[in-house]
Amino acid sequence: MPDPMMYQEDAYVLLETNQPEQFLTPEELFAKLRSVLADRQDDLPRDLQQLSDLDAQTQYLMETSCEFDIGPGQFLQWYVVRLEK
Repeated sequence: MPDPMMYQEDAYVLLETNQPEQFLTPEELFAKLRSVLADRQDDLPRDLQQLSDLDAQTQYLMETSCEFDIGPGQFLQWYVVRLEK
């Protein structure tokens, strides 16, 4: 049985084109992804198009992916990290 601690989301590392890495809380990452998705509602991947609510799209993206294509030569990636030793 997996350790439940494996599924705790303490923080995320966000990597973005031409930006230093950032440590974000789950709430901060949610807000960041939500703003990115809000600007791209006309050009979403198929799995996100099936969800009509922006919050649902954002939650789905956070739970099922670790990157989002934001254009040629640009990237947005995030990874769960545990800050406690």
